[in-house]
Amino acid sequence: MPAVLVHGVADTHRLWDKVRSHLSRKDIITPSLPGFGVPTPPGFTATKEAYVDWLIGELERIGEPVDLVGHDWGCNLVNRTASLRPDLVRTLACGDAPIDREYVWHEVAQQWQTPGVGEALMAMMVGDVVAQGFSAAMPAEDARIVASHMDDRMKTCILALYRSAINIGAEWEDDLARVSCPALVLWSRDDPYVEPRFAERLAARLRGELVFLEGCGHWWPYERPAEAAAVLERFWAAH
Repeated sequence: MPAVLVHGVADTHRLWDKVRSHLSRKDIITPSLPGFGVPTPPGFTATKEAYVDWLIGELERIGEPVDLVGHDWGCNLVNRTASLRPDLVRTLACGDAPIDREYVWHEVAQQWQTPGVGEALMAMMVGDVVAQGFSAAMPAEDARIVASHMDDRMKTCILALYRSAINIGAEWEDDLARVSCPALVLWSRDDPYVEPRFAERLAARLRGELVFLEGCGHWWPYERPAEAAAVLERFWAAH
C-alpha cells in the first residue's frame, strides 16, 4: 500500500520533496490540493468539505488502504477523511493543525476569514513580500518557491477554505473518535500558530503516539525533513 502525503496552506506537493528524499520507500504519492499549483475541477467550491470529498476520491482511486500523512491543512483533511472513511486508511500521521473547540484561529487566519479584509490582505501578498514573510518561518529558498506558486487562484481557494472553517472544531472534533487506525501526531514544538497543548489533545483523541520536533517552527517538512522521515518510517514499520 502506498503512502499519501497531503500538504496544507500555502503549499503545493513540493512541500514533501525534502522528506521524500530521506524516505527509503518509493511508493509515495504527493497530490496537490485543487487550486494549489493545479487547476480546480469545474464547480469546485474550495470549502473544507469539498477538499475532504476530493481527498476521499483520490484515495478511492488507489484501491487499497494507504499510509496517510498530513501537515497544516493537510492534517485537518486527513483526520476528517480517516474519521469518515476508515476503510481507506491503514495508518494516520498528522501535525500542526487542530480540530479542537478550544482553538482560536491565529491573526492572519481571522483576517482571511473576514470578507473584504481577506481580499485586501491577499492583494498585498505578492512576490518578494510573500517570500520575505515566509522566510521568517522556513529556509529562504523554500520561501521563494512557496511564494512563486501563490497565484490568484490559490488565494481565492485559501479564502474560501478558511471561511468555511470558522467553526471547524465544533463541526469536526467529535468525529475524531471514529478514527480506528494507528495514529501518529508529529508536531513542531515551537509552532507559532498552534501551541503544543493542541498536539497533546489531538493525540489523546486519536489514541495515538505524540512526537515533538524540538526547536522547530510550523513547517517541519522544510525544517526537519530527515528527522520527520525517520519518525514516519519507524511508525510505519511498527504497524
